[in-house]
Amino acid sequence: MTERDVFLPVAAQPSVDALVEQAQLGEELGYDTAWLPETWGRDAVTTLTCIARETETIDIGTSIMPVYSRSPALIGQSAATLQEVSEGRFRLGLGPSGPIVIENWHGAEFGNPLRRTRETVDIVKQVLSGEEVEYDGEYFDLEGFRLRCEAPDPVPPVETAGMGPKAVELAGRFADGWHALMLTRDGLRDRLEDFERGSEMGDRDRSEQRVTLSLTCCALEDEAEAKRLAKQHAVFYLGGMGTYYRDNLARQGHEEVANAIYDNYQDGDREAAMEALPDDLLEQLVVWGTPEGAREHFDRFTDVEGVEAVSVSFPRAANLEQIESTMRALQPR
Repeated sequence: MTERDVFLPVAAQPSVDALVEQAQLGEELGYDTAWLPETWGRDAVTTLTCIARETETIDIGTSIMPVYSRSPALIGQSAATLQEVSEGRFRLGLGPSGPIVIENWHGAEFGNPLRRTRETVDIVKQVLSGEEVEYDGEYFDLEGFRLRCEAPDPVPPVETAGMGPKAVELAGRFADGWHALMLTRDGLRDRLEDFERGSEMGDRDRSEQRVTLSLTCCALEDEAEAKRLAKQHAVFYLGGMGTYYRDNLARQGHEEVANAIYDNYQDGDREAAMEALPDDLLEQLVVWGTPEGAREHFDRFTDVEGVEAVSVSFPRAANLEQIESTMRALQPR
């Protein structure tokens, strides 16, 4: 049975307490994992610590923590600590983010994101083992580091996000799971083939790896408003967050639409960018509608073979009431 997760809002929330309350509601409603993104607001480690202290059963995780903003050793320490304070409920989701974020906001060279992600995963896993870390890589050369505290037991899973074929193959080969985003059902199946190939190349036990699809959802009594919020969110990512999301959509056979959205958005014509995304494609990327209609639409994404969990995500402009409405409408049965 496909697990159902909740992806805490990527947009700024009123307070840390609001995020804690959303995680508590997710626990009450039976969601399996509460994922927290780390962008340019509150940091994930502090916020997840607060959530861990105020919940009991729901798993918690980062989706995603950028591999450029912390050293791999520090990421390993943070993962070990979060596993401790959550009493074994933590999952670590890592990813490179993109050059706009990494170079403009963190002042770091983006470089080769695949190689850096792989080396970070390798080192983090060594740190979490409790053994002394010895690593000679292209980006990192470590020796002599060892946790001063007990190694976490169980060791938290280390998962990665990725969009392109090579990034997803890398997740299958070296990570404990893959976080998928902004994919149609057909596009998801194509990338699942990359993940399975990577898993075979790494001689991994696929049954111990977890694929999580993050799905933007908006379930409101006002169906038109739900659609507007979901579409606005998709267009923002395709047009305003660098070229990764645009290229990801183009790879799925929608190059003309992807370029039209991106070009109009970059030109400052948000209305034209919205109009460039047709409804039939929007329905393949996001979920919206009345509570009943949205649930029926959501269920079409839960039967893709190879996906272990689908995460209910929210439009960046959704308010607290709209977030709660969506969480309740799509809660696990």
